[in-house]
Amino acid sequence: STQYPDFYNARIEGRPANKVIGDEKWLKEDFIATVQQRGAAVIKARGLSSAGSAANAIVDTVSSLTNDTPGDDWHSVGVCSDGSYDVEKDLISSFPVCVRAGKWEIVQGLPINDFSREKIDASVAELKEEKSLVSDLVR
Repeated sequence: STQYPDFYNARIEGRPANKVIGDEKWLKEDFIATVQQRGAAVIKARGLSSAGSAANAIVDTVSSLTNDTPGDDWHSVGVCSDGSYDVEKDLISSFPVCVRAGKWEIVQGLPINDFSREKIDASVAELKEEKSLVSDLVR
């Protein structure tokens, strides 16, 4: 899995998550791996299926997409790329999204440092490969 939790743009009580946590080595080496393997971590912690966690994520996402986003907040959602953040157009990928007046839009202008760019590009490459594997099934 190449999933990348962008802790540089994530916020904890309005402050950059990486600054609040203060341990970039841990974020890069341990946190990313934990997020990428979160299903197994949930099963290990609860002794149960991770389906409840996935269901909760769905509820949170539907709520985020059906209610206007407060202030300058956003929610990460898998949507069809319009080319934002140099992600190939028409590829389904995760983007920072906000809802204004009932319409969602990709939040523009978040800074992407070299580390994040590398991780995002790896995810995009993986998504493109997955897309090519099923391209003959989708018309």
